[in-house]
Amino acid sequence: MIDEWLLARYPRTPGVRINFVTSVDGAAAVDGLSTALSSPADKEVFRLLRMTCDALLVGAGTFRQEAYRPLTLDAARREWRVGAGLSAYPRLVVFSNRLDLDPGHPALASAPVRPLIVTRAAPAGHPLAGVADLVGTEEPVAALRQLGLTHLLCEGGPGLTGWLTARDEVDEVCLTLAPLLAGPGAPRLVTGQQHAARGLRLVHALPAEGALLLRYRRSR
Repeated sequence: MIDEWLLARYPRTPGVRINFVTSVDGAAAVDGLSTALSSPADKEVFRLLRMTCDALLVGAGTFRQEAYRPLTLDAARREWRVGAGLSAYPRLVVFSNRLDLDPGHPALASAPVRPLIVTRAAPAGHPLAGVADLVGTEEPVAALRQLGLTHLLCEGGPGLTGWLTARDEVDEVCLTLAPLLAGPGAPRLVTGQQHAARGLRLVHALPAEGALLLRYRRSR
C-alpha cells in the first residue's frame, strides 16, 4: 500500500533529487555502509522516491560497495507508476568513467529495464554493451533529459553527489538525519572539487522514530 500522506510530502518533481541518510555528526556511512544509519521511516522514503523517479543515478563505487540489486518494485508501486502514466519500472543509470563493472552483476544482467551506463567516452564493442546502453557524454543530465528521463533520483555516492553539486545540477536534497553519533573518519555527503556554496530552502522537517526526515529545494 502506498502511503499517500508521505507521497504528498515527497511529490514527483522534475530535476535532480538527491536522497541520503547521515548521522547527526554528518557521517554518510558506518563501517563503509549506509545501512547502519537507516530506519523503517528512512526506508519508506527510499522506496517512495524510487517509485516516483524516471531514473535512479548511482556512482560505480557505491553501486559495487552497497551491493545493488535489480531495480524492481513491488506490485503496489508498479501499479502506481502505470496509473501515473509511467513505465512500470524506473531506469538504473550507473556513472562509471573507467567502465570497471562486471557485466554479470545482477543489477545489470537481471534488470527489468535495460540500464544505462554513463561514461566520458563509450568504446565500441565493450562487454558491458551486452547488458546496458553505454552513453558517452560530458553533459549526462542533459543527455538523460533528451531521453525523456526528467525526474532523476541520485543515491550517491559522495563523489557523484559532489560532482553534481559542483555543476549546480542539484534541485532537491532529501536527507534523513539518523539519531547517531558516528565519530570521526566516516565519509561526508559529498567529496570532490571546491565550489561556491549553494543555497537551499527547507520544505519540511518530519520527526520519525527519533530520526528527522528533511526535504530541501534550491533557493532560486
